[in-house]
Amino acid sequence: MALYPTPHIHAAPEDFAKTVLMPGDPLRAKFIAETFLTDARLVNNVRGVQGYTGLYDGCRVSVMASGMGMPSMGIYSYELFNVFGVENILRIGSAGALQKDVQLRDIVFGMGACTNSAYGEQFGLRGNFAPVASYALLKEAVAQAEALGARYHVGNLLSSDTFYDDDPNANEKWMKLGVLAVEMESAALYMNAARSGKRALALCTVSDHILTGEATTSAERETSFTQMMEVALRTAVAMDKQVL
Repeated sequence: MALYPTPHIHAAPEDFAKTVLMPGDPLRAKFIAETFLTDARLVNNVRGVQGYTGLYDGCRVSVMASGMGMPSMGIYSYELFNVFGVENILRIGSAGALQKDVQLRDIVFGMGACTNSAYGEQFGLRGNFAPVASYALLKEAVAQAEALGARYHVGNLLSSDTFYDDDPNANEKWMKLGVLAVEMESAALYMNAARSGKRALALCTVSDHILTGEATTSAERETSFTQMMEVALRTAVAMDKQVL
């Protein structure tokens, strides 16, 4: 097992709660800590990837950025799971809608995460691993979304290695298979959780629509996806009380 501090997280295991919320953007992590947590303190700032731990509804919760893409998510989630003793990671990111009935600002829960990445090849399998969410986290998060009256969808995400794809029609085949939205981190998170025997869930707010061209601004993505943040925080509290 790697020793702490790691090259990427300068902290000790006790600095993190058992559940960590992971936005991609460090400024979104800062916003969540300042807006929702009490007694929040900065526990990591290596490379500007800010991590905070504080209280929400009386329960310890951490929030730390993952950066963009599966290599970055792979590093941070691996270290949190395997070095710092984190049990649950909730990715709270943005995604591009791939279906007509998925609207801007809807929440998409990634029951599974398809991918065009070779991340899974490290496990040496004679086939393809299907990265899926923790059912316990998914069930609780959906219940919290229902309680808040959020518009949401549950199904497959596409975790893509390419934001600017040389094939202009790259998303069409995924659309035909009913994939709800595209993002860039969840498959690596789910694979790391599976390998570590831990739990993970991606819940993403639709920040842009691939079919209609609608989009939110970078500032809106940083500070206005508060319903998704609240769903994740309430899920973290529920999991803490269940002592899963």
